[in-house]
Amino acid sequence: MYRSLHNPYSMKRIQLFEFEDFHWLPTIIRVGITNLIAVLHRMMGTAEVVANLVTELKQKQQFDKIVDLGSGSGGPMPAVIQRLNEKSGVKPMQLLLTDLHPNPTLVQAVNNKQVEYVRYHPTAVDATHIRNAPEGLKTMIASFHHLPPTTAKQVLQSAQANKEAILIYELAKNNIPFIIWCLLLPVSLLILVLMSLVMTLFVRPLSISQLLFTYLIPIIPLVYAWDGQASIMRTYTFDDIETLIGEKTADYHWEIGEAKKENGKTLGYYVMGHPIK
Repeated sequence: MYRSLHNPYSMKRIQLFEFEDFHWLPTIIRVGITNLIAVLHRMMGTAEVVANLVTELKQKQQFDKIVDLGSGSGGPMPAVIQRLNEKSGVKPMQLLLTDLHPNPTLVQAVNNKQVEYVRYHPTAVDATHIRNAPEGLKTMIASFHHLPPTTAKQVLQSAQANKEAILIYELAKNNIPFIIWCLLLPVSLLILVLMSLVMTLFVRPLSISQLLFTYLIPIIPLVYAWDGQASIMRTYTFDDIETLIGEKTADYHWEIGEAKKENGKTLGYYVMGHPIK
């Protein structure tokens, strides 16, 4: 019943809520969660995986700019672009962070750093209308699961219809039955809360508010734990992605696969699309 009410397609994905999606979530708490996610990406080596995927796609499609959609606070993409440029030895690739509702304070903070190859687009960019987005490889890193099926389908179909290269990466994988997820939820939440207490020590810069709402009033760990678990059920499976793509065209190629680190270990999955020359 839950799926039939919230999912117009037959999918494993379930549209649970995440606190981060609510505009009323206080900025202090949102920033605290974002900081933990940044630590998680560093610990897991996400930048390495995404950089490898971008390199692979660049062999099939020429681009010198990455336009990250739904960037939020930027996620691992600044580290990805730094890694790519350190390895290339040629003209630095540019990174443009974008969002549907960009935070003016964050936009100013990123742009004031004046990093040569990283900018934050100050106005709204709608991922469902890729044709209107700035030119470059479109990426969505650990953000695609936030989109409900109708919107997610629009993003994929827009990329194919406009022959735009796109790379979607998700760290989580929706590979357990919902009933098992429910049964394990109390233990899973406890583990994530405990993890957040340790991860906070690696947040840089570490603010007073992060410490206060982690150790004295533990709102950040609780919200982080729930959002982390909800994101598993909200992540699209390979079959879900195939359903969203729908009818494929002869002049556009889609690839869905396990993402791997340089040591061969699997870390999340990717969806890669590009026009066929």
